[in-house]
Amino acid sequence: MQMDIAVLSEIGGRSANEDACGHWSGPQMSFAVVADGAGGHHGGPIASRLAVNQVLTSLRARRECSASAVEAAMKAANEAVVRAQKAQSRYADMRTTIVVLALDSQSARASWGHLGDSRLYCFRDAHIVAQTRDHSVVQTMVDAGYLEPQQMRSSPDRSKLLSALGDEDQFAPAVERGNVAIQSGDKFLLCTDGLWEYVQESEMEQTLGECGSAEKWLQALKGYVTKRAKRRHDNYTAVAVWCK
Repeated sequence: MQMDIAVLSEIGGRSANEDACGHWSGPQMSFAVVADGAGGHHGGPIASRLAVNQVLTSLRARRECSASAVEAAMKAANEAVVRAQKAQSRYADMRTTIVVLALDSQSARASWGHLGDSRLYCFRDAHIVAQTRDHSVVQTMVDAGYLEPQQMRSSPDRSKLLSALGDEDQFAPAVERGNVAIQSGDKFLLCTDGLWEYVQESEMEQTLGECGSAEKWLQALKGYVTKRAKRRHDNYTAVAVWCK
C-alpha cells in the first residue's frame, strides 16, 4: 500500500501563521502531524513547531504504529513545550493543539491521537467512519445535550479549549487504543479548527468523490474557507493522507 500525502497551510486573515504540520514516510511507516499554537509574545508558532518536530523525531526513532508509540510521541512533545515555557518567562502561556497519525502500510494498520480541537477524520468509500472528539467547551456542551452539533461552529465559546500541549500536570491525550485496520482507498484528514470551522463534514465527503488526488482535495477544501471566512479569520492547516 502506498500513501499519497498533501499539505495545506495558510495564514488566513492573521498577521502570522501559528499552525505547523509535517509528515514522514519510510518503506513501511508513514507519520503525519498537525498543530495549532497559541500564546503571547509569538509563543504560538514556537509551541506548534516544537510539537511537530518532537512528534516526528520520536516516531521516526521508534518506527512503530501503535497507541503506545503515538502517546509517547505526544508526551515527548508536551515535555518539549513545557521546557520551552520554563526557559523563557515570556513563553510561559504558550500552548498548542496536536493531532497525530501513524500508518503501517505493510500490515495495513493505523493509530492516532490528539489533544485540543485539531481533528482527524477517516473516510472510507467517501464517508466518515471515524472522527476525533474535541477537547473543548462546545464539545462538552454537545455531549451534554445543551448544544446541537451543527451549532458548534458558530458558538461564542467555540475557541475555548479544555486541554492542549503545554500543561505539565494534566497531560491526558486521547489515543486510539486498538490499531485500526485500513484498506486501499481509505483517506485521512488532519486539520486545525481554522479549516473545519468553514467546511461541513458532508462537504468533505462530497469533494472526495470529485477529486483525483490528495492535493486537489485540499485545494477544494481551501475553496470553501476562502469563500466563507471572515476578514480576519484564523490560520488553517491540513494534511491529507490517501491510502492506495
